[in-house]
Amino acid sequence: MAVKAPFILGSGTHDLDDEVFGAEFHMALVHEAARADLNSRRRGTQSAKTRGEVNMTGAKAFRQKGTGRARAGALSTPQRYGGGVAFAPKPRHYLSKVNRKARRAALRAGLSVHADRGSLGMADPGALDAPSTKQAAEALGKLEGEGRVLLVCGGEGEDTVIKSFRNLSGLQCKPATDVGVADVIGAARLIASPDAFELLAKVAAAPAKREVAA
Repeated sequence: MAVKAPFILGSGTHDLDDEVFGAEFHMALVHEAARADLNSRRRGTQSAKTRGEVNMTGAKAFRQKGTGRARAGALSTPQRYGGGVAFAPKPRHYLSKVNRKARRAALRAGLSVHADRGSLGMADPGALDAPSTKQAAEALGKLEGEGRVLLVCGGEGEDTVIKSFRNLSGLQCKPATDVGVADVIGAARLIASPDAFELLAKVAAAPAKREVAA
């Protein structure tokens, strides 16, 4: 059965690649790829000083006995004001490896979910003579679902479409080559031009199988 996407900006429907937009959904695979995408966006620059790094004397705070107070050693201990942090965080990376085939399969699964539930729409760049946020909002109302919107761009001559949609709240615009599994799964609705969808299909397509020589 051919997968079709309706034009929310323009008229008619557009045929999509069955292998990319009609794939089976794998929860574990999508979760792994989405988590890897989100982890790769973390900067990992959080840092704090341990008790050995704070600029403080190492001498005993006061004598052991005769003060009526609890015993105390160095002032750099974590429980004291100005002391170091226990288990202080240090700069690190959060990257996790996902195989290329697995990432592409997860992306196909995410795109197929949008195609199956009707939250995927096409935008014809030639349907607008000038940027119009009003027409973009009306077109967006034709799609199923509510919430965050992902606008995929990639082809030439899409400036009018981008300028029309970018002022809408809850909308994110990304090039097709930068769209990850987390972007697709995290969006309630997905919009793109025919050229952008073709480029996205190439990014998510499974690699061709090698022919084994006899």
